Amino acid sequence: MEHIKIYGRHPLERKGRSLVVEGPVAPEILSDWTMHPALDAFRRPAEQHQALIEIAGLPEGRIIAAREGGVIVGYVTFHYPDEMERWSEAGMDDLIELGAIEVADEYRGLGLGKALISAAFDKGQLDNAIVFTTEYYWHWDLESSGLGVWEYREMMERLMKSAGMVWYATDDPEICAHPANCLMVRIGKDVPMSSEEQFDRVRFRQRFMY
Repeated sequence: MEHIKIYGRHPLERKGRSLVVEGPVAPEILSDWTMHPALDAFRRPAEQHQALIEIAGLPEGRIIAAREGGVIVGYVTFHYPDEMERWSEAGMDDLIELGAIEVADEYRGLGLGKALISAAFDKGQLDNAIVFTTEYYWHWDLESSGLGVWEYREMMERLMKSAGMVWYATDDPEICAHPANCLMVRIGKDVPMSSEEQFDRVRFRQRFMY
């Protein structure tokens, strides 16, 4: 499979802030920027910055970043699923995980999440891939957002739907562990039927549910 990466740059003016959403960003460019100190949902900012640089250097990896000047204030990551997760079991080269999306607290409410997701799928660059994301309520920033579990779930579902991702059923135990958890998927228009069928076999281990 060819990993198509078409760089795009999208200047945004939001509430007096001059922002840029761009990507996929090359690792050497990411290295020149710094992370906003509030981007700590997954790791400490410096460690997450290094993780973004490493992902950007992968053949399938891509980082879409939102920045103000040289400071990264939001990002979304794409990469192959972790080898310890069921989604990697089939060894599919056209199955890509939307692994993380994060926006610094003071930049929320500016539409950056939607802009990041939109830029990732711009110009059909992921039309030859199945892109999925696993949403677990224990990863959600309920405290800072002030939202309840179901309100946050609705917000995330709206965000993913803005890029054509839809809810898919699965018997994955982690997703089934709580009714708010969900699997969202976008099957690109150029994905062969054989890959769709292979993904279905990964989604369901219990064949009677398939």
